[in-house]
Amino acid sequence: MPGVRQSLYSHLEKMTDLVAVWEVALSDGVHKIEFEHGTTSGKRVVYVDGKEEIRKEWMFKLVGKETFTVGASKTKATINIDAVSGFAYEYTLEINGKSLKKYMENRSKTTNTWVLSLGGADYRVVLEKDTMDVWCNGQKMETAGEFVEDGTETHFSVGDHSCCIKAVSSGKRKEGIIHTLIVDDREIPETVE
Repeated sequence: MPGVRQSLYSHLEKMTDLVAVWEVALSDGVHKIEFEHGTTSGKRVVYVDGKEEIRKEWMFKLVGKETFTVGASKTKATINIDAVSGFAYEYTLEINGKSLKKYMENRSKTTNTWVLSLGGADYRVVLEKDTMDVWCNGQKMETAGEFVEDGTETHFSVGDHSCCIKAVSSGKRKEGIIHTLIVDDREIPETVE
């Protein structure tokens, strides 16, 4: 049974070459990035949400970078491969040219995220503050904005549930505008990602 041994071996090889896993929260969802680096074969494989995006076999240069896109908005991502010492390597992920940590810190300033359960289904709602785009479970929502006495309201629907993101001034310059999600007349607490 040579076929059985081969498939078992390739499965084990795949497991031993997996060197890094990252989770990246974007407006259209949380994406899982996995990186395989075969330091003896020079193999490099990048998976985004379980789908193979890049495969390179027999790379003689073991350090370098791999660039690809993530998510519906085709966000640029780069994995940097650096030699630390001897045969040890360090793998860092950059999103839009920033370290993952810096990108997520900046993102927390430019987006609001809410996670809620409606009728037994889970939803992740994201507001992009710069464009006022609203995303729900990976889909950009059709919205209607209106000015109200104390700020603005952005209306949209999730299934048969009416949703509204209220934007009101905090009255404090450092805090800026406060965004609140209201679903079926109920305020939803913001989620920190």
